[in-house]
Amino acid sequence: MDDFNSETDSDYTSYWRDWFISSRGNEYFCEIDEEYLTDRFNLTGLQTEVQYYQYALDLVTDVFDLDCDDDMREAIEKSARHLYGLVHARYIVTTRGLAKMLDKYKKADFGKCPRVLCGGHPLLPMGQSDIAHLKTVKLYCPKCEDIYNPKSSRHASIDGAYFGTSFHNILFQVYPALIPEKSKRRYEPKVFGFRVHAAAALARWQDGARVEMRKRLKEAGVENVGFTEDAEDGDSAEEELEHDESEDGMDEDGLGLAKTPAADGETKAA
Repeated sequence: MDDFNSETDSDYTSYWRDWFISSRGNEYFCEIDEEYLTDRFNLTGLQTEVQYYQYALDLVTDVFDLDCDDDMREAIEKSARHLYGLVHARYIVTTRGLAKMLDKYKKADFGKCPRVLCGGHPLLPMGQSDIAHLKTVKLYCPKCEDIYNPKSSRHASIDGAYFGTSFHNILFQVYPALIPEKSKRRYEPKVFGFRVHAAAALARWQDGARVEMRKRLKEAGVENVGFTEDAEDGDSAEEELEHDESEDGMDEDGLGLAKTPAADGETKAA
C-alpha cells in the first residue's frame, strides 16, 4: 500500500486491479475480468470468508466511495486482496482464466524448474489446499511432476488457496497437447566413476519397476505413455538392468540396500 500513499483517492479507487497486478510479488496473478467480478454467482459463499466483504468488493471493482480513516482503509485493502485471491482461484479454471494463465506459463512468468534434467521447463503455481491460510503457494513442474518452493520470498508467502489444488491439472486436460514428454534420464551418484552401491541398487530397482510397468501398459494396449524422449534407449536400459542385477544381486525386498557385510565392504561404490 505504500506505493499508493502518494496518490489521490481517485487514483486509489480507479485503478485498484491494475495496481494489484503490477505490484511486486503479485506476478503469479492474472487480471480477472470485470464481468466475472460483477456476477454475484461467481462470488457465492465468499461473504463469510472475507471481512468487510462489500467494501472490499467495491474496492476491487473500482466503485469504492467511503470516507474512512487510515486504519479502516488498510483493513479494507487487506480484505480486498484476500477477496481477489479467492475469486482468482475460481476464475483461473474458467475458459478465459485458463487462457490467461496459459499465456503466462508459455512465457515462463512463474519461473523454470530447478531440476537440471528438466532443462528449464516452465512451472505452474498450485496450492496444496483449497482452504485459505493453511498452505503457501508451490510451483509444479509438469515434466518431472514434482513441486518446488518459489525462489522469491515475495512469492513464497502467497496463499496457495489463491490458485487451488486443481488448476494445474485442469490446464493440461483442456490443453493435452502441452503435456511434456517424460524423460527416463536420472542422476546417478558416483564416486571416482563408480556407482554408489546403495543408491545405484535403488535406482536399478526403480528402473526395473518402470520397465515392468511400461510392459504391462503395452500389453494393455496403452503404448504411448509419455516416455518417448529417450525411448530408443529402452532396450539397452533393460539389458543393462539385467546385467547389473546378475552382478550385484538383490535382497528379498528388491532394493539391495542391505545385501551382505562383504558387499558393503567393497567400497560402497561398486
